[in-house]
Amino acid sequence: MEPSYILATDVGSTTTKARFFGRVDGRWRFIASGEAPTTVEKPVEDVTMGVRNAIREVEELTGHTIMEGASDELSIIMPYKGDKLGVDIYVSTSSAGGGLQMLVQGVVKSITAESAQRAALGAGAIVMDVLSVDDGRDDYYKIETLRFLRPDIVLLAGGTDGGDKTHVLEMAELLSKARPRPRLGAEYLLPVIYAGNVAVREDVKKMLRDDFDVIITDNLRPRIEVEQVEQARNAILYLFMEHVMAHAPGYDKLKKLVSTSIMPTPAGEGMMIRTFSEMRNVNVIGVGLGGATTNIYSNFEGRFLRTVSANLGMSYSVGNVFKEAGAENVLRWIPFEMDVKNLMEVVYNKMIRPTTIPITVEDLVIEHSLAREAIRLGFNHHKYLARELKGVKKERTISDIFEEVKPEDTYIEMFNVSHIIGTGGLLSRAPRRNQSMIILTDAFQPRGFTSLLQDSVFMMPHLGVLSTIQKEIALDIFEKECLVHMGTVVAGVGIDKTGAKVATIELEWEGGKKTFDLSFGQIIREPIPRDKNVKVRVSPTNNFDFGKGFGKFVERTVSGGVVGIVFDGRGRPIYLPEDERERKKLIIDWYDSMDLYPKSKIEEWRKSL
Repeated sequence: MEPSYILATDVGSTTTKARFFGRVDGRWRFIASGEAPTTVEKPVEDVTMGVRNAIREVEELTGHTIMEGASDELSIIMPYKGDKLGVDIYVSTSSAGGGLQMLVQGVVKSITAESAQRAALGAGAIVMDVLSVDDGRDDYYKIETLRFLRPDIVLLAGGTDGGDKTHVLEMAELLSKARPRPRLGAEYLLPVIYAGNVAVREDVKKMLRDDFDVIITDNLRPRIEVEQVEQARNAILYLFMEHVMAHAPGYDKLKKLVSTSIMPTPAGEGMMIRTFSEMRNVNVIGVGLGGATTNIYSNFEGRFLRTVSANLGMSYSVGNVFKEAGAENVLRWIPFEMDVKNLMEVVYNKMIRPTTIPITVEDLVIEHSLAREAIRLGFNHHKYLARELKGVKKERTISDIFEEVKPEDTYIEMFNVSHIIGTGGLLSRAPRRNQSMIILTDAFQPRGFTSLLQDSVFMMPHLGVLSTIQKEIALDIFEKECLVHMGTVVAGVGIDKTGAKVATIELEWEGGKKTFDLSFGQIIREPIPRDKNVKVRVSPTNNFDFGKGFGKFVERTVSGGVVGIVFDGRGRPIYLPEDERERKKLIIDWYDSMDLYPKSKIEEWRKSL
């Protein structure tokens, strides 16, 4: 029987969000939301109190009774009893208390340790450290690191089946000697998931069983050319629910109320992107741009990957964005006079007061420039792990993560990515959708024809956990109530002189036709709405490739959105002149074409050149 009403909550680090959905006039609708401070910390130390307060707001807004009024404890009325009383499904995600924090161990850094890292990240964890035999650290330093960190779960991998035993046992021995303690619940044994060489399972269990709760799963790399992370990922999610959540204040009560397991918030976010990608059979990239972290997700040709850049965010971590990107990369997007010192002052002020919002248009431009760089760095980190499996890899250091990953080094081919989805406070609350669209375009630099979408009211995690039990309903709400279709970006790869012809563009729609030339360094925005399908014919010059090869004609039917269809003639990678005045002039022209900021401000910047 199909449900009538669904309640979903997300217990965040600072705020608990409730989202209420219902079937209205035969279709699923997002009805209302409620928010309240999270109550995991003292003096309350019971997350259900914050959940109650968030649900109470939903009840007041809708007149729909969801909780048992007579009980002092949180109690959800299930199933729906008619006459606006109760819900059929209640699901929840959580990132309170720092979310799921894991330590990862493998034998070879670029093989088993990298696979273990992908499994942990895919389950929504923050990876505190990655240890391997060849990571360059002495054993005493590794033991010190293990003792200092207080993870929720340890994932130990290493060796192919029937392969190396000695090094796997060495890593287990380090863990045994260090005896790291769990972050929550000092009384219980720290869970260790072993996903390595099957030949030493019993030896690993024997070595660790006195001090750890050892869980055995399939080998992550049974053969050098095979990676299977699903079972380890499922084991992580199970342990998150059964061990980690069981020791967090109030979660023992919350987990008895939900219709399916509580999921880490990033795992819920990634689950929705994966569900959308698989059910629509499209390649998708997603970004969750937060205050402290940047999560990047991809589901490309059936391969799902999530990475988190734990120190790249737009409030608490904005100083790291500035440091990793470098002042010159932030300043390249700014069209007015600003030196490094002034830029640093803005960044430092944001670090001191992370909840402040931009007051002037110039502040907003700086924030958007930092957002581009945070996503660009996060995506570069993502591509570092989105590589083909190889038995022998070139040795890399941690600093390589922040160097530009060459397109040929990753399996993500941007020409084949059809959708990019953005979520997070800065993107969702941008004064104009055009700003979100250009931030995502500049950061990801899509190629060919790519639809850009945005989470309107932060409900991706809620729908992600819902999709584990009601996939069609979650997708229906996601597409119709959650996503804002900003439009389609049409962009080619290549370079030429500024002003040179890139392509002739022909648009055709029912009852209309239009033809124009796109020049190098130019952006043309056509304000075409979502419900209008347009046939786009691109005839590029020999210096540009729009997906079929250099100089090859391309035709696609696409739709617009709240921003429209954007024809991007800036080449890939995006070209910016070295001359300061020329750079600013070009940036101002782009911002003008995209209608990013008030016209009066655009003209003021233009006059100052």
